[in-house]
Amino acid sequence: MNEKKERYGILVVDDHPVMRDGLRAVIEQEPDMEVVGEAADGREAIEQFHKLLPDIMLIDLQMPDVDGLQAITTIRSEFPDATIIVLTTFPGDARVVRAFTLGATSYLLKTARRDEIIKAVRSALCGRHTMAPEVAQEIASHTGQEGLTEREVGVLKLVAEGHSNRAIATALCISEDTVKARMKSIMSKLGAEDRTHAVMIAIRRGFMESQP
Repeated sequence: MNEKKERYGILVVDDHPVMRDGLRAVIEQEPDMEVVGEAADGREAIEQFHKLLPDIMLIDLQMPDVDGLQAITTIRSEFPDATIIVLTTFPGDARVVRAFTLGATSYLLKTARRDEIIKAVRSALCGRHTMAPEVAQEIASHTGQEGLTEREVGVLKLVAEGHSNRAIATALCISEDTVKARMKSIMSKLGAEDRTHAVMIAIRRGFMESQP
């Protein structure tokens, strides 16, 4: 639990200036909160965190250069007690699980109401986690299903780039039969109808993002 303060400092990280402005307006209506800094990507977020040591960081995941998951990984490795709230557009279950595994405290969607954001911030300051209902529902819908392995994700990323099985086999130094076997496993796990469908599902659920 964070020490009780007169004002809590919050770092806002999002690549859209309008979103940062909106969050600043919401946060600074609270008498005991202030936005101490902003960042437009993960690299800047890491720099600002070092400089400002905020009580809370609100961060998007989908950003250019260094994304939110990579920033969370770096910050939590250096500041294990960092309190980080993800505020993003995407509710994919794999993405959410990775965010929490890497050290996120809470996971909200950008559709959240102002009072929901402030409530999540206050809960985080007290050491409590918050998860958007839509996010919880997405996770529950895939409970018990086996996720994709790192090797399967590697194959699917090359499929997304339009490579044939032969080209994928060459790129990964494996046999074409191994590529086919991995694709069969991917299709089964995702319930996909074809390769394109598999890529679409994997992107929606958050399997295709960069690995920190």
